[in-house]
Amino acid sequence: MKELSLNVLDIAQNSISAGATLITIETIEDGTADRLYINILDNGKGMTAEQVAHVTDPFYTTRTTRKVGLGVPLFKMAAEMAGGDFAIQSEVGKGTAVRASFQLSNVDRMPLGDMEDTVAMLIHMNPGLDFVYRRGKDGREFVLDTRELRQILGDVPLNQPDVAEWIKGYLSEQLAGLQQDQAL
Repeated sequence: MKELSLNVLDIAQNSISAGATLITIETIEDGTADRLYINILDNGKGMTAEQVAHVTDPFYTTRTTRKVGLGVPLFKMAAEMAGGDFAIQSEVGKGTAVRASFQLSNVDRMPLGDMEDTVAMLIHMNPGLDFVYRRGKDGREFVLDTRELRQILGDVPLNQPDVAEWIKGYLSEQLAGLQQDQAL
């Protein structure tokens, strides 16, 4: 994969396939520590200890449509190649947490990519699920929580074209604000 947002999309899709109703995606950039942290947490069906032990093996998959599962192994490899680390924790019936860190200054670190489109697409394509997207940068933070949007919108679906367009624009505006320097 050419950007980390595609890894996030793949792992979020795993969460959806695992029956998650709430998926939290965090991308936290800490310039002082020279780290980028990416966490994907879900409340899906979870995995057994044996499944967790094999999940980073590209030739292990629970899918019946193909014999290999590359998403998690590629994400782990991307983190390790960029001077970071990878961890996965899961409990049957409770969900899964995938956590990776990357050295920001590492020449082998892939760009974060288009998280705005990734998050907007996940919300649009899965209007019955809830997503929390937390983006942090050097102590500043932005959070989008679809549960809050549902309270405001009532019966209006999140994938209605006007709502989907607003969500994408709001993400774009807030993420651009985080990219600006803190100095006034």
